[in-house]
Amino acid sequence: MDERGLGRGPISDVQALTGGTQNVMLSLSRSGRRYILRTPPSAKRPNSDDTVRREARVLEALAATAVPHPRLIAAELDTAVMGSAFYLMEPINGFVAPAGWPEDFPAEPARVHRIGLAAAETLAALAAVDHEAVGLADLRRPGSFLERQVSRWRWQLDSYSPGSEYVGLPADHVASVAEWLEANRPLSECTGIVHGDYHLGNIMLSARTGEVAAVVDWELVTIGDPLLDLAHFLACWPGTEENTAFAEIMPVAPTNGLATEEEIILHYTEKTGSNVEALPWYKVLAAFRLGAILEGTSVRASRGEVPGHIGRQFHRAARGLFEQAYRQAAECSI
Repeated sequence: MDERGLGRGPISDVQALTGGTQNVMLSLSRSGRRYILRTPPSAKRPNSDDTVRREARVLEALAATAVPHPRLIAAELDTAVMGSAFYLMEPINGFVAPAGWPEDFPAEPARVHRIGLAAAETLAALAAVDHEAVGLADLRRPGSFLERQVSRWRWQLDSYSPGSEYVGLPADHVASVAEWLEANRPLSECTGIVHGDYHLGNIMLSARTGEVAAVVDWELVTIGDPLLDLAHFLACWPGTEENTAFAEIMPVAPTNGLATEEEIILHYTEKTGSNVEALPWYKVLAAFRLGAILEGTSVRASRGEVPGHIGRQFHRAARGLFEQAYRQAAECSI
């Protein structure tokens, strides 16, 4: 911070903002200014430092866009300084719904209803960003994004090395959903920036209006089909009765007044002009993919790298998401 001209003297008022099972976020102050520090967890995965480097790069690329995000202050990409790559960003004045509604917020139905529509508008703004113009063209991998999704997330599941206490996922559901996704994959796709983990836990909201103040946690950002972000949001949306699997780790209550799934989809299509006929397929993929990701925390817990109760909670959520995907695939007609 001295070398970057970011204040002088001691760092004070350090507070943990997350549990750190994925990445660590700390709030800190120096010279009267508040900063948010983001860095990998103590038990790093092989790609943890590269993930933080990519996050910082994407935040910098979004600086001149209409996408609400935390402003990047400075990034340290070299692990020699602190043992890990890390970056500093501006704090955001807002709240996340799973942490609880601000006082009297649910009493204003218009603010509660606005959340889903504002989230759809933010996705539309992200989909409109030219990833090549903002310098992120090299994040795109060759070939079809959709064609590699099932194999990518099956590989993720197969790559886990569980400990002796690990209880597996329902193999029949995993296999059946994978087969359905491959057999029903859309023939066309769009290309843009995909946040990769878009849900109410990663959206900071204005307590005054319900607008999106910032999208956070860009660790899964990639270049792919933006419709997956909408599907992911809907697969986790607490306003839909069938979406119960994600509720344990990201509970939102009360849900009275939240926009319906149909309203969110309509608003998104009005803002983007996108064809959402194949959205049911994307929703099944979103649940399948998220289940594979969450199960990684369960596996790490079985190895003693994450508290056991968190691992069990994430396992229940992952299992529920595969069941949700299985059920939706069985009911789906595209």
